[in-house]
Amino acid sequence: MTYDLTDLQLFLQVVDQGSITRGADLSHLSLASASARIKAMEKALGAPLLIRHRRGVVPSPAGWLLVAHAREVVGQIARMRSELSRYSDGLRPTLVISANTSATETLVSPVIVDFMADNPDIDLELEERPSHEIVAAVTDGRAELGIIADPVDTGRLERAVLRPDPLVVITRPGHALAARAHVAFSECLGHPFVGFTEGNPLQEHLSGQTQPLGLRPRYRAHLPSTEAICSAVAAGVGIAVVPARAVVRWQRTYDLRVVDLTNSWAKRNLLLCSQRWSGLSKAAAALAARLKAHGAPAATPDDGDAEGA
Repeated sequence: MTYDLTDLQLFLQVVDQGSITRGADLSHLSLASASARIKAMEKALGAPLLIRHRRGVVPSPAGWLLVAHAREVVGQIARMRSELSRYSDGLRPTLVISANTSATETLVSPVIVDFMADNPDIDLELEERPSHEIVAAVTDGRAELGIIADPVDTGRLERAVLRPDPLVVITRPGHALAARAHVAFSECLGHPFVGFTEGNPLQEHLSGQTQPLGLRPRYRAHLPSTEAICSAVAAGVGIAVVPARAVVRWQRTYDLRVVDLTNSWAKRNLLLCSQRWSGLSKAAAALAARLKAHGAPAATPDDGDAEGA
């Protein structure tokens, strides 16, 4: 089997859209070319990757396996380009921190701005990644600090809880779900969704939780920011799953209703992690202290954090 990067990106677009036509369009390919590529992939494998029906397509069991590997490959190439770009001017940041989407939008950015203003001699790069990739980056030493959601296995990394970070459903007033206090994700699948763009760590997290169960929301739009998603939801484009903390800043601008998710994967905490607190560079230790202090009112370090908290 010889699948090239275009094949993998096309296949992911088709799966996410539930349509070869829409997947081809987003991949800037003609429908004939996209169909031919997918048929060639299936021929090379000797098994169907997509199950076709009147309303579109869904992955076959082999297709779901390809989805998992394709996301990993496409993500690795994006990370390779990002990491190599640091060397284009002969410089490397003094401090690298990786964080998931919720952390970058609601916690890290203001802390980093103040930290860098107070420390003009420190260069810093913030990478936004899914939590499981952050664990790998910190474990491998590619990032000194990581901020992740707690359902992910952190291995031997030391960690401290920063604050609760639940995921919620947002709707506009008058929506069928708007009056609910809480809802299971499966109950939302009859409604159109608005999500983050492909490659967004939170979107990957949501897909990772739902795809193994055979749950696939119908997305009307994939947008680049929480503000854009809130705007679309308020306009009635669809509903969305977003971090509860991220919605708060936009509720003054957009009239939204927030519904708690009952699923266990939605009840998360943000964790700060490192290989060893005692082994952090001076810059990383100073930033870690600020992050812990910023999250302290809603956080209690776990049992393994006594020496590093």
